[in-house]
Amino acid sequence: MSKLTSLEQTALLQRVTQFIWVEADLLDRKDYDAWLTLWTQDGHYILPIGDIEDYQNVLNLAYDNAAMRRMRIDRFKAGFSISSAPPAQTVRTLSRFVISAEDDREVQVRCAQHLVEDKFGRQRLFAANVTYVLSRAGDGFLIRDKIVRLLNSDGILTSISYLF
Repeated sequence: MSKLTSLEQTALLQRVTQFIWVEADLLDRKDYDAWLTLWTQDGHYILPIGDIEDYQNVLNLAYDNAAMRRMRIDRFKAGFSISSAPPAQTVRTLSRFVISAEDDREVQVRCAQHLVEDKFGRQRLFAANVTYVLSRAGDGFLIRDKIVRLLNSDGILTSISYLF
C-alpha cells in the first residue's frame, strides 16, 4: 500500500465510496447500459459459491467477463426469461467501506451490502460482503473485478433477476 497521508486516505475513501454508490444507484434503477460503462474490458463480475478464491476453476453463481455481462444485460432487458418477467425491484445499501490495498493503478475496497428484492409483493433480503478492484481511470475509477460473497451462496437461491 502506498504511503498516503491521513487526509489523502480520507479523500480516496470518499471518492471510492461515491463511485460504488453510483454503481448501486444504476443497478437499482436498472440503468444497465450505464452500468456496463463502469467496467474495464478485462473485468469480472463474480458470485462465488462458498469461500473460494480460485474462481476460474470452480463452479460459481456468476463468473462474467465483458461478453457475459453484456449477454446477461440483454436477457434482462428482453424480459423473456421467467426470472426477469416481471423484473424485481431492488434497493441496496452499502456500508463499512475499507480500502484494503491501493497503488498508482488500482484500489481494492471491501464493503457490506444489504439488498432488498421486491417481486410479486414479496420481499427478500440478501446480505453480502463485496470486494471491488477498481482501476484508476483519469480522475475516477473503472471496475476491474467485483466479487459478491452472498452469505447464503451455498443455500437455496431461486430466480434472481438482477445483479448484486
